[in-house]
Amino acid sequence: MNVPVWLWFATIGGLAAIILADLFLVDRKPHAVTIKEASRWVLFYIALAVLFGLGLWYFAGGTYAGEFFAGYITEYSLSVDNLFVFVLIMSAFAVPAIHQHRVLLVGIVIALVMRGLFIAAGAAAINALSWVFYIFAAFLIYTAVKMVREGVGGDDGEWSEPRIVGLIRRVLPVTDDYHGSKTTVRIDGKRWATPMLIVMIAIGLTDLLFALDSIPAIFGLTQEAYLVFSANAFALMGLRQLYFLLGGLLNRLIYLPYGLAVILGFIGVKLVLHALHENELPFLNGGEPLPVPEIGIGLSLSVIVGVLAVTTIASLVAVKRNPSLAE
Repeated sequence: MNVPVWLWFATIGGLAAIILADLFLVDRKPHAVTIKEASRWVLFYIALAVLFGLGLWYFAGGTYAGEFFAGYITEYSLSVDNLFVFVLIMSAFAVPAIHQHRVLLVGIVIALVMRGLFIAAGAAAINALSWVFYIFAAFLIYTAVKMVREGVGGDDGEWSEPRIVGLIRRVLPVTDDYHGSKTTVRIDGKRWATPMLIVMIAIGLTDLLFALDSIPAIFGLTQEAYLVFSANAFALMGLRQLYFLLGGLLNRLIYLPYGLAVILGFIGVKLVLHALHENELPFLNGGEPLPVPEIGIGLSLSVIVGVLAVTTIASLVAVKRNPSLAE
């Protein structure tokens, strides 16, 4: 896929414009985001992603469009799992409801920038060293097994503050209370950071940790850096509104970790097959590619959507029959 430089700039510029519009329209008057408002924004961002995918279909063909949709759905579903931790962070910092949207917005922008660097590094590694696919595959399968072992509530409702956040606390004095939406304030001639700054950084860095499994996963679906970045961008842009929309529903998705584990394991196997098909390791078949079948994007997309549908329905049915499971 040949992506001209101007298209990269246009895509990044468009995303920046959307962020600014969101910041102006939603945060012009800080308020607690309602379910109705969150629903409109979630539908808006999903519609944008669908239009982007249809544009790819028209200009670049069905294969690239399919890779984008598979990557977007995978990233979005993995991001839903992130929301559990975001809830813990918001609670740990006692973020006022009227400022939670701004916290998520800035935190996710930080995450998007850092993910962009991660994606660039991953794309360069893949282009230079085909055996990187084996590493990605091993990591995804390991993560899948870990998720199955931990199962529901594997984090025990706890969240550990990233070390860099603790370092910032030591470098900058932090006020005990929030000062509106300000990230820093001057008190008695001295500059202080507010909890708002700390929680924004915590959200961004925590999301980056989740990227350690989501980025290799999407590289298992497409090796096009442009599609990897755009799928991540659309998934992250709609994530903060999904946070307000799902609310208490998160606790009802009790089988989601298992569904995500199946998806990660499936993509891990797909990566192994692709790596064998592109094999350059001298101790495997003399460094020649192996005649193994590869999993097409159509099958990948079907598996991802099917697993998510089954785990979501199964979770809601199980909780309806036994409400104590959601606790």
